[in-house]
Amino acid sequence: MFGLGKLFKKRADIAFLVDGPNILRKAFSVDLMEVRKELNKYGNIRVARIYLDQYASDKLIEAMVNQGFETEITTGDVDVTMAIEGMEYVLDPNIDIIALMTRDTDYRPVLVKAKARGKKTIIVATDVAFSAALRNTADKIIIFKGGGKIETIVNSE
Repeated sequence: MFGLGKLFKKRADIAFLVDGPNILRKAFSVDLMEVRKELNKYGNIRVARIYLDQYASDKLIEAMVNQGFETEITTGDVDVTMAIEGMEYVLDPNIDIIALMTRDTDYRPVLVKAKARGKKTIIVATDVAFSAALRNTADKIIIFKGGGKIETIVNSE
């Protein structure tokens, strides 16, 4: 044989969910295209959704669509909607990795359920403080430190 197995090896499929109000702040200056580029190293991004509240401007929504994100506009806090949809991807047999971009500990149960169902989990964060519970639960943490610097932490089982 001449290695056809490697030729047809399936890359992991990723569901990438972004907590917009928690992440899209001027103080963080997050470049979501840079984040997507980094996540592509771990598999194919099959789902890219950003959750925004009713106060999101039309320009912000348009910018997110132009970057390839599906936008979900919620009335009030985005946490419940994002967590419920996150669980849908945990249960989706076509998704291998759940990647959440947030700083909020409210999403820890999604990570726990994903791992219990055999999914890999990634938290994408900024260098600004984020939940220790998320840091200690996810399989991998990707921290964008600004200036093109990225730190990756792998939690051992």
